[in-house]
Amino acid sequence: MHRHYITRKALRARYGGISEMTLWRWEHDEKLGFPRALEINGRKYYDLSEIEKFERTQAEFAARKRMA
Repeated sequence: MHRHYITRKALRARYGGISEMTLWRWEHDEKLGFPRALEINGRKYYDLSEIEKFERTQAEFAARKRMA
C-alpha cells in the first residue's frame, strides 16, 4: 500500500489558508491529537490518510457535542 503525503503548504490550504502559527499550535497541542509530520530534509510532510482520520474524528466529536 502506498501512502500519499501532502506538503505543509497544501495542508494549510486544505484548512482555508490557516497561518503557520495556527498549524504550529495544532502540532503542539497534545489534547487535539493532530497527526505528526514526517520530516525530510527539513521539510514536513503529512500522511493524507492520517489527516483524513483526524478530520473524521473531529467531525464525530463536533456532532456528539451538538447532540448534548
